[in-house]
Amino acid sequence: MNINHLFFHIHYCNSRKANDSGRHSTKISRTLNHHEFLFFTGGRGRIAIEKKSYVIKAGMLFYIAPGVHHSIELDQAEPVSFQSVHFSFASVFFTDNKWTIKENASVLSLQHAGEIKDYYLIEDLFKKMVECWDAKQPGYEFITKTLLQQLIIAIAHDRKKQNKNDATFLKVDQIINYMHQNIAGHVRLTDLSEMVQLSPAYLSRTFKDRTGYSVIGYFNKIKMDKAKELIVEGNKKINEIAHGLGFADEFYFSRLFKKMEGISPSEFYDKNVHGL
Repeated sequence: MNINHLFFHIHYCNSRKANDSGRHSTKISRTLNHHEFLFFTGGRGRIAIEKKSYVIKAGMLFYIAPGVHHSIELDQAEPVSFQSVHFSFASVFFTDNKWTIKENASVLSLQHAGEIKDYYLIEDLFKKMVECWDAKQPGYEFITKTLLQQLIIAIAHDRKKQNKNDATFLKVDQIINYMHQNIAGHVRLTDLSEMVQLSPAYLSRTFKDRTGYSVIGYFNKIKMDKAKELIVEGNKKINEIAHGLGFADEFYFSRLFKKMEGISPSEFYDKNVHGL
């Protein structure tokens, strides 16, 4: 799933410190109709998600998707401290100068449980998010959603660091580097699959899992991002930019640009150079 297309709604944020006063339930069993991130910063207990049990300890992050039953048992002798955010999202697309909203029951491409390596970064984002939500100052909902997006990116980067030795992950990186180095050329799935020694079908599936785009779609996005840079510089005509990025047909380039950006290259130039 491509996070660039997601629009978030936060239902509420919550937190508990180990020394919080008051009575708290030590056993919880529930199924949510929205998403939850649950980050533990101390204490002991166990959490079961889809019949798999995990030990709760500081630095553990749990992602619970809608419709997934889970139960939590907390240790009374060593109370837990945690921070959480409950949210929903929809996919929002801007194509052909039109907005499209797609509500779906999709889940984020994250595992149910994992230990965070960048502990202080994740803890700090959770803390800021919960404090902003609790303070209820003007604009708190927008700020909290922005912090949630930062949190999801940070979690993804944390997983990326932990998977650095994943051979398939490294091969996707290799292909992206190749695309940057050959931005004026063409790529074919069969050629790339031979280059990294993966089957075309497996490469296609893995690449989309990692980036949110198809192989060709990602290459075209890189080309369009470069095209926008060149258009804003204003030193080249549209046909020169198209040919310099490997498009023999200027009109095909313009159609693709408009499909991806919502406006034509010339309109993009007018809006970003002349401010029209």
